[in-house]
Formats: sequence, structure tokens, C-alpha cells
Amino acid sequence: MIRLFKHYVPYAVLLLGAIDFVLLMAAAEAGWAVRLWQVAGDFDPDAARLPNMLAFACVLQAAMVAVGVYGVQAIRSVRFAVARLLVALMLGITGLSLVFFLLPPVGFWRSSLLYATWFGLAGLVAVRILMRDLLGGERFKRRVMVLGTGARARRIERLAAGHGAGFAVVGVVDMNDSGGLPARLIGLGASEVVLALEERRNALPLNDLLKIKTTGVQVYDFSSFLERETGRVDLDSLNPSWLIFSDGFSAGRRLSSVAKRLFDILASGALLALTLPLIALTALAVKLESRGPAFFRQRRVGLYGQPFDLLKLRSMRLDAEVGGKAVWAQKDDPRVTRVGRIIRKLRIDELPQAWSVLKGEMSFVGPRPERPQFVADLEARLPYYAERHVVKPGITGWAQINYPYGASVEDAREKLEFDLYYAKNYSVFLDLLILLQTARVVIWPEGAR
Repeated sequence: MIRLFKHYVPYAVLLLGAIDFVLLMAAAEAGWAVRLWQVAGDFDPDAARLPNMLAFACVLQAAMVAVGVYGVQAIRSVRFAVARLLVALMLGITGLSLVFFLLPPVGFWRSSLLYATWFGLAGLVAVRILMRDLLGGERFKRRVMVLGTGARARRIERLAAGHGAGFAVVGVVDMNDSGGLPARLIGLGASEVVLALEERRNALPLNDLLKIKTTGVQVYDFSSFLERETGRVDLDSLNPSWLIFSDGFSAGRRLSSVAKRLFDILASGALLALTLPLIALTALAVKLESRGPAFFRQRRVGLYGQPFDLLKLRSMRLDAEVGGKAVWAQKDDPRVTRVGRIIRKLRIDELPQAWSVLKGEMSFVGPRPERPQFVADLEARLPYYAERHVVKPGITGWAQINYPYGASVEDAREKLEFDLYYAKNYSVFLDLLILLQTARVVIWPEGAR
């Protein structure tokens, strides 16, 4: 993997993305070429078209990221990839229409855009057919030697055997027989070493590890390796010293926070302006179906544990919580109204939260804000739960796009691991990635309750 702005991206995804970008640029130029040849019987390459080509390639590739074209399943299955590509192209054309409206100089002739889109689709599908076995095969898997033979080592082996793993375990070394580690490493052709020891005190072969490290081989501790491979912070192996001494939580945070706040102001203002008619119509539908207000305010816990009132469109009956006692949402929750079931699936009930973003109580991206009753209970049950509040809560987030809707303490634990990863590795790049992939969650609303 390569680390981009504190977030890990697999080499296979990076390579495929680069090839796709070149293909889309070539498709854009080919679309112009065909149409010019039809009109004038000639073709004259012109550098002035470069902005048009960049707009076409960037918008379509952003749409591909948004719908999961670069996910594990899409890389390994051509059929799945083609389905996602078709959705991405529809979203991309919609996005290009907006770009062309705002920036007329980068527009395409409609016929040129049609040709470019078909050329692009053909090229993208062909690449996935030709490179399916290569990208999903062993060549792009990193060769890992595991130091230790206990439960942690077995966990790494299970992870390597899982669907879409980006590494292969080529050797497991018992600490009682750890002599000659550098020679074993060379013999196995390993490029990484993972310390999966149950007890590290007085057990590390420091001299051998130093020789391995100075030859350019990466050496990872167990928690850091799991963080990189899973995109989450593993609570079972987490300890305070790892959080204190590992990178994250502070580097570049001030500049990123300014950019994040500026984006939140502009985006929330635009979102409220554009969706105001939809919010008003939904509020009317809520009022017509059931008695009570169309909107409701609910106290949530925000940045550094400070409470704030969250505004949402009401999706449950007025008597959903007797006596104000907080209750987890359930699958097929009987308290949800018919209108509520629809707006929850489409995430329309979340739109008024943009007002909290505009006020600065929330951000577009961050951990889901929970109710004080749930927070008090979860902080008592789950270690490091309070640390998720070092960033502003968000409408969408790393946990929301990687884990279905949670409605139990165990679900909260799973989501906490993603939230801690976000809090630790927050960057503008990660925010952009989350915002794009939120489209996938909206289009395929797995786990919405």
C-alpha cells in the first residue's frame, strides 16, 4: 500500500485509477476527433481542448470513486464492475452537465460527449477484463513474515485468507526459534515483518530487527498493521502508549480545520438553498400522515463532549419514546411511519442537519453524534469511546460508509474502531473520499433503519 495524506491506498487501486484516468483522457480526445472528422473530414489536435478533457476525466473518475468502482468486489468481478461503471457514467454525465453550466468554456458538443462516453466505457470494461486476474492475484500482494505464533499471528493469517486481502503470509516465526531472522526473511522473499507477539517485554530480537529495518524492509507492530489493512483502529490490541506515540491526531490539523470549516459553510448554505423545497414537501407529508410537528430537536453530544440540539425531519410516531427514555432503533422498527421509512432510506430526514453544520456545531464529515444517554453508557462499556469526540460530529463519516446502521453496544464498538481511525488520520483528502463514497451508501442504502 501507499500512504496518501495519512490514508492507505492499495497499489492495485492506484494503478487501476491511473490507467482509468489516461483512458478517460484518451476517450475525451477520441470523441472530439470522431465528431470533427464527421463535420470537417479532418482532425487537428489542439492543446486548447486540454481543460475539456480534464473536466471529462476528473468528473467521471470522481463518480467512479463515489459508487465503489475501486472496491474489492468491483476489482475481482467484471460483472459487478460493469454494473457500477454504468451507474458511475450516469452520475458523471449529470455532474458534467453542472460543470458545463457553471464553466461554459469546458463544455462538449453533445455528439462529442456521447462518443467520448462510449469510448470511455469500452476502454474501462476492456481494462478490467484484461487485468482482472493480475489486479486480484498474488502479484500485487505484499509478502509478510509474522513474528509470533499466538492468537495475534492466527488473526493475521485469517485476515490474509479473507476476500480481497492485499497481503500474503509467507512465514510465521516462533520466538523460541527466531535465530537468523534476516536470513529467513531473504529466503522467504518477505517485504514486511509484523510483530504479533502476545508479550513483547524482553522478547524482541532487537539486533535482528534493526538489521532488517536498515535494509529497507518495513517492520510493523500488530496494531499499526491492522489499522493499515482494515481502515480501523483495533480495540482488542489498543493501548494508550500506541495512541500517544503513533502519528496522527495533530499533524496539519490547524490548516485542515480551516479548510474544513470553509467547505462546511459553503456546502451547507448551498445544500439548504437547493433542498429547501424538498424539505418543505417532506415536512408537509410528515404532518399529513401523523399528528405532531414535522421537525424534532434532539440533544446530541458534539465536539469535546459539548451538547447541542440536532434538527431532523420526524420519521417516527410522536410516542416513539415513552417518558423520553432513549431507545436503540431496530430493524423494521414499528415506531417508524410510512413516510419515515421512505425518508430514512433516502436519507432525506438528515437534510435539516445542514443547519447544525452551518452553525458550526457539526461538520459534513465526522463521527455520528449520539444522544447523551447512549454516550454515558458507551463510555462506561467501551474503552476510548470519549476519544471520538476530539473531532466534530458529522452527517456522514468513515464509520457510516464502512459499517451498516448500528443499534447495539456491539455495533457501537465496531463503529468506534472506524471513528477512531478517522479521528487519528483526519485530512481533507479523507473527507473528500468519504463525501464521494456517501453517494454509494445513498444509492445502495444497506442497513438503513
